[in-house]
Amino acid sequence: MDYSQEQINELKMKAIKVRANILEMIPPGKVGHLGGSSSIADVMAALYFSEMQVNPGNPKDPARDRLIMSKGHAVLVQYACLVELGFFDRSELAKVKTFNGMLQGHPDMDRTPGIEAVTGSLGQGLSISLGMAMGLKLDGNDARVYTICGDGELAEGQIWEAIMASHGFNANNLTAIVDYNGVQATDTTKKIFPIENLCEKWKAFGWNVLEIDGHDMVQILGAIDAAKAYKDGPTVILAHTIKGKCFPFAEGKAKYHNASMTEEEYKIAWECIDRMKREI
Repeated sequence: MDYSQEQINELKMKAIKVRANILEMIPPGKVGHLGGSSSIADVMAALYFSEMQVNPGNPKDPARDRLIMSKGHAVLVQYACLVELGFFDRSELAKVKTFNGMLQGHPDMDRTPGIEAVTGSLGQGLSISLGMAMGLKLDGNDARVYTICGDGELAEGQIWEAIMASHGFNANNLTAIVDYNGVQATDTTKKIFPIENLCEKWKAFGWNVLEIDGHDMVQILGAIDAAKAYKDGPTVILAHTIKGKCFPFAEGKAKYHNASMTEEEYKIAWECIDRMKREI
């Protein structure tokens, strides 16, 4: 599908708004997953505001596409998209991770409209997604399933069992997207648990592999469209990203995997949001 420059710019603005919503949820002194939420924000904006079929008026619409945050700790970015679509009121953003709010620190399908599964125990999301994808095929439902995985999460063995099974069952309605930012909770993935040659590994397990710049909206949209068109099995999109993207004090730093911002950092973050809007 061809996209006009106007459409691309609109999605870039959506990605900026998503990052702004993330900031709203974690003001100074409040701990939150800024790094891994902002790294995947561009991909999430493309999915929710262009590629996926979702229905805020009927969150359980059988025809909807499903998105599973396997890296559930980064659910702030999903909340940031869902609120823009009208799945819940903006007042909920201020109540993130409180007993009075519906938006918890990890996805909760019972409390939050638009959430498809309880995740955050890393490694399980792709298995859940495969089950959903196969159920849709059995029902003759053309909906698709998207799974957001972290690159650090790929150290989990269950992920690779799901990868094998997805090829074995020809889950061509399943797209996995790896937030390939190279940084996990305490250090780089290379230092913690290096998994080399990801492209070759996924190919060896029978997947269609696409490798992109996860901050380039044109590449993101092209990869998602290519995944939809591929009918011979599941597709994985290895999206090269920067942890903490767009917030210079946080970019590439494990500290901001889950941390609170200072007043000065928070001010800088909003200045970055304003600058990005002007540059589009």
